[in-house]
Amino acid sequence: MLAGRRVLITGVITHRSIAFAVAEEVQRQGGEVLLTSFGRARRLTERAAKRLPEVPDVLELDVNSPDDLAALAAELERRWGRVDGVLHAIANAPADALGGDFMAAPPESAEAAFRTSAYSLSAIAAALRPLLAPDAGIVGLDFDASVAWPSYDWMGVAKAALESVSRYLARDLGPSGVRVNLVAAGPIRTAAAGGIPGFDELAALWGDRAPLAWDVDDPAPIASAVCFLLSDAARAITGEILHVDGGAHAVGA
Repeated sequence: MLAGRRVLITGVITHRSIAFAVAEEVQRQGGEVLLTSFGRARRLTERAAKRLPEVPDVLELDVNSPDDLAALAAELERRWGRVDGVLHAIANAPADALGGDFMAAPPESAEAAFRTSAYSLSAIAAALRPLLAPDAGIVGLDFDASVAWPSYDWMGVAKAALESVSRYLARDLGPSGVRVNLVAAGPIRTAAAGGIPGFDELAALWGDRAPLAWDVDDPAPIASAVCFLLSDAARAITGEILHVDGGAHAVGA
């Protein structure tokens, strides 16, 4: 389904990352991938990359650095000439923006969560816009922002902003044929999830609510949905939030 497509994948930290599962599935479906990382995490990303069927290069990208974004675009132009797909799997919030004391978080922490977790989708799209193929797909990883979750706090607000950003990008990039969608995934036990206070309690909710059940250790269903949205099969879909959570979002408490 992705034969010949060139996909940039952000957010791989370990082989348990959702982004790793996406990279693996893209390769299985015939696509070519490059990964991004930066700082101390880059060594972890490079280690994870060696577990993929075909070992991809890891390019430097701090999404909050305009210089890194410009350098990434230049490198992709040199290597590929075009980009057919992008996975945005970037999110971060300072510790004091999580944990349940929502109103005590300082504005600087809320702003940091927004910039890294939501604005970055627009920053990547803008940097790569000249390289995006006419049928390119951009997919971001979301966590249902329609309700307030325990402990998720300003990251939940940032995810709500991400959902809005994706709709505006869908509006602005649509005339060029570029699609922008999100996958609202159920909770997966990743390294990033380990930094969310109360994650186990949050994940336990899915055991009671998901009609199709939910395995917090299996990101494969999410990867399959992302690949669908990156493919030509989703050519008329943009501005969408696709829930891949066992159906938990559709069932009340």
